[in-house]
Amino acid sequence: MNVRSRALPDLSRSRILLSNDDGIHAAGLAVLERIARSLSSDVWVVAPATEQSGTGHSLTLHSPLRPVKLGENRYTISGTPTDCVMVAINHLMKDHPPDLVLSGINMGANLGEDVHYSGTVAAALEGALLGVPAIALSQVYSEGREFAWETAERYGPELIRKVCAMGWPTNVLVNINFPERAPEDVAGIAAASQGKHKIGDDLVMRADPRGRAYLWIGTQRNADVSAEGTDLKAVRDGYIAVTPLSVDMTHRPTMDSLKDLFRS
Repeated sequence: MNVRSRALPDLSRSRILLSNDDGIHAAGLAVLERIARSLSSDVWVVAPATEQSGTGHSLTLHSPLRPVKLGENRYTISGTPTDCVMVAINHLMKDHPPDLVLSGINMGANLGEDVHYSGTVAAALEGALLGVPAIALSQVYSEGREFAWETAERYGPELIRKVCAMGWPTNVLVNINFPERAPEDVAGIAAASQGKHKIGDDLVMRADPRGRAYLWIGTQRNADVSAEGTDLKAVRDGYIAVTPLSVDMTHRPTMDSLKDLFRS
């Protein structure tokens, strides 16, 4: 049975940890920090020293991690987003752990299967695994256009307040994607399931100056943006998509079938 996490009806009393996968100097992190400071005066930032997009929920096991203090309650770490949240909660903040983890705001969407590769989602996942309510936030973006950061900044604070006041199970994180629209053009907020658009199927082969072949993982996606109730359709239609993601990936119907198969 899921245990419901402690709701946070008054974030002004909460300690908030921020991280991301775009790195300590990312524009999205600066936006998230402004949002967090509008919610609480007790904000910590622990983010990767360099961009870690696509690292997923990976740990650094064969190199030392070096936290570097940049200012009051502000650190960077030579590791992955997962490293950052783990070191923050278990080391830097161990005497007073955070009440909430916010990860992002990612420079680009984390929709559908993106969540399995995303360092942004992984930072929130690590918070959830360590028993801290966690939210991943991403800004949808199309190449060649300006980031619509003002949309996240307008809607982020109240959206975070609402979901935190509700509370959710301890083995769940919340994934939020802001559409690529100006604030006044946002259609609303939609609870949405994961859609389907696989990245990486388009492998591009090229040759280096010495004639040796190499591959780039392309960005082609076969997306089903028509499926009702999905995050992909929600952001396409101009909604902010809010998706609960479970840490436990056990597929219960198949588990029941396996129990029947192996029942003695």
